[in-house]
Amino acid sequence: MMKAAVRTMEEMPLSGFHYKMFAYSAGSAFLDGYIIGIIGVALSVMKTQFDMSLTIMGLLGTATLAGMFVGGIIGGYLTDLIGRKKMFLIDMFVMLVVSILQFFIKDPVQLIILRFILGIAVGADYPIAGALMAEFSPKKNRGALLGGINSLWYVGYASSFLIGYFMLSIGDTSWRWMLASSAVPVLFLLLARLNMPESPRWLASKGKEKEANAIIQRIFGEHVVMSVEPVTKAKTSFLDIFRNGNGKWTFFVSVFWSLQVIPTFGIGTYIPEILAEFGFADGAKEYLGSAIINIFYLAGLVPFLYLVEKWGRRPTLIWPFFVSSISLFILGAFSGSDMPFVFVLVLFIIYGIFNNAMGMHEWIYPNELFPTHIRGTAVGFATAVSRFASSVGTFLFPSILANYGLAVTLYICGALFFIGFVISLIMAPETKNMSLEEASSINKKSSNMGVDIHQGI
Repeated sequence: MMKAAVRTMEEMPLSGFHYKMFAYSAGSAFLDGYIIGIIGVALSVMKTQFDMSLTIMGLLGTATLAGMFVGGIIGGYLTDLIGRKKMFLIDMFVMLVVSILQFFIKDPVQLIILRFILGIAVGADYPIAGALMAEFSPKKNRGALLGGINSLWYVGYASSFLIGYFMLSIGDTSWRWMLASSAVPVLFLLLARLNMPESPRWLASKGKEKEANAIIQRIFGEHVVMSVEPVTKAKTSFLDIFRNGNGKWTFFVSVFWSLQVIPTFGIGTYIPEILAEFGFADGAKEYLGSAIINIFYLAGLVPFLYLVEKWGRRPTLIWPFFVSSISLFILGAFSGSDMPFVFVLVLFIIYGIFNNAMGMHEWIYPNELFPTHIRGTAVGFATAVSRFASSVGTFLFPSILANYGLAVTLYICGALFFIGFVISLIMAPETKNMSLEEASSINKKSSNMGVDIHQGI
């Protein structure tokens, strides 16, 4: 009788289990998008009831992002220390409690504090979700699965505007219900994650190979192993993300991610105000337009989930940076003219589709370029840096818009995307069809063997 061939986890075909893990992980992106988006609609109602300065408005818009700076660093490091599943559950519980407490605030300062705590929980969720998805994914589908997580950010973001739009009919207290509404998807995700497995790769990196193999065999069968390469127990050290060839990728991921999210969060948080500046302030059109824009963002990502595996990582990062930049330059140039609503929507949709394409790499590159024992730490650090940058940008956004006008604001956003285009052109590696072991050692391979890691643009 012939012995069954042994295969690795990364050689297994896509199955229902992979889609279930995708749902667990993508829930993080959905919550991030929803929580960040709903404040934009809630603020439009709150400002009619509270006397809020531009500083308070800016702090309310950026508190969650600032919290993500803390949450990314702490959560990423802890998920490498104590495990993916434990951190997932702790994180969801905190998010549930804080979401509910938002309903009962008495003044904007209390909400700023709660939004900051909520941001810590959201920031911690990023490195957990990405690491889990990467560590269970087949290598031929890993880019699409990780990139697909980003699509749920736009589902959450678009949902927040739709729900906010319909909640406007509640009246003066509608903003309270908007903010507390995030408790519903958080509770659902918390209950769902109770049944998820721990990452075998993380267990093996901590010397728990027997437990890791038991999970693999239970899920995939007895003739499946983690890797053809020997598993080495490794101690998690925060500084390792800057050592042993990892520093280059820490810089690259942190910079391109920051350059993508600074304009994205600024425009996204204040998109109703931006559409109002274009002359579409009839009390509802700016919110409906925001939801329509984000729905098209999502639809535009679908072909890029195919292309990231067909063409590779580099071209699907480089050219979206360029196209998004040009779209905003055009919007800035025509912002002073009387443009039809449809024309503005189309330009924002083009910007959003390509912006979403580059955004999917925030989940792909960080989770592919670092080894298991520091994967969460590295993703958490990049999350923290990008969220700090975006919180500063979002804080300054309303002031720049008020003091310098819409055209200058859009030119600045377009310029940041263009810088991202240049940096990605120079630094972005190609990791298509590589195992996690190969991708996480690509810098050492390219240095020692002369491998070209910048194939194709």
